[in-house]
Amino acid sequence: MSKLLDLIGVFSLLSILAVGGGVAVLPQMKHETVTEHQWLTPDQFVDLYSLGQMAPGPNMMMVTVIGYRVAGVAGALAVTLAFFVPASLLTFATSRVWTRFAGSPWRLSVQRGLAPVSIGLMGAGVVAIAEVATRTVATIAIAALVLAILLRYRINPAWIILASGVVGAVTLQAG
Repeated sequence: MSKLLDLIGVFSLLSILAVGGGVAVLPQMKHETVTEHQWLTPDQFVDLYSLGQMAPGPNMMMVTVIGYRVAGVAGALAVTLAFFVPASLLTFATSRVWTRFAGSPWRLSVQRGLAPVSIGLMGAGVVAIAEVATRTVATIAIAALVLAILLRYRINPAWIILASGVVGAVTLQAG
């Protein structure tokens, strides 16, 4: 029961902190699941994140897999509800207030203030994943190539992720 309560505590707090989307809480999620509770290794965390990006549906469904890994089906259910329900309720309540104050000058100020916060939190998420995923010359080269392709061409990132996985599997297994 203690593990379930720990899971609910961690993921309900992450839910409320997910301003700008789930990626915004990746650094804290990594800290909680890898460093603090040691539910995952750094490599497992990156693998689950990558899987979540490729799977259909919300990319943060990785939390369900974390819950399952820690406490089975009960953990998966607890984490899924803890991560998605609080944010959904907060979003619903906020949208009602947001609509009511459509013409208010403070609404535009809040919107302008939250944009850089969201971007910063998402950037921190990218850094958290990159710290674990790019530890060798080969992985840094793959990341640099992906960045160059994404900056140059309009291509669906899912194809890049898939291609990177194949290249990584081939090159990193050989090395």
